[in-house]
Amino acid sequence: MEDKLEVIFEGLKQKSITKQTIFRNTKETFDQLRDCAYHIVEELSKKITEVDSTVAIEYRNINDFEFQIKFSGDLLIFVMHSNVVTFSEDNALMTTPYVEEDFRRRFFGHIMAYNFMADSIKYGRMNDPGYLLARLLINFENHYHIEGVTELDLPTCDIAKNLIDEDALRLFIESAMVAAVNNDLMAPDIDDIKKITVKQKMENQQVSRGQKLGFSFSYEQ
Repeated sequence: MEDKLEVIFEGLKQKSITKQTIFRNTKETFDQLRDCAYHIVEELSKKITEVDSTVAIEYRNINDFEFQIKFSGDLLIFVMHSNVVTFSEDNALMTTPYVEEDFRRRFFGHIMAYNFMADSIKYGRMNDPGYLLARLLINFENHYHIEGVTELDLPTCDIAKNLIDEDALRLFIESAMVAAVNNDLMAPDIDDIKKITVKQKMENQQVSRGQKLGFSFSYEQ
């Protein structure tokens, strides 16, 4: 019995230390990402103002675990999840030599980038869809892995060599912005909007609103 308790204790100790380290790394990365986003918005605002001063690009700090970038009718929402995650054995990341070499490398903090239409939030259109564009995974050694939609056009990367730095953070933000701005709003088919319910009218829902084409992840190809 004592031996089993010792095994449990050692397992818990190692996992707890690893997960606490990952949380701290992820929070630090998220704070760096926040600063990076702020400066990207400043740079873009200066450039676009020279062309058209009415076009607004805004950075919004929401709380310790969320910030937003609003631009060109799009709203990017960056969220840090507080939980540490792992993946199933058949996930490609789990089969890399780097991860297989040390069980602690199987755990990750994660930061998500979602794309919404800005008006969906502004007017409280609760049924409008949002899209996950990308996910940034960080481990206890501050190595990272970025995965997301094919529209991100991310370079092939090796988690064993990828260490969090400013270039990686800019890549994450700028790729998400490019994917969002290049995915246009499509008007719905007229047959899909020829009826409106009283509930939709009373809730001031704009049933004729368009919706993004949607995105596909690389593993879906």
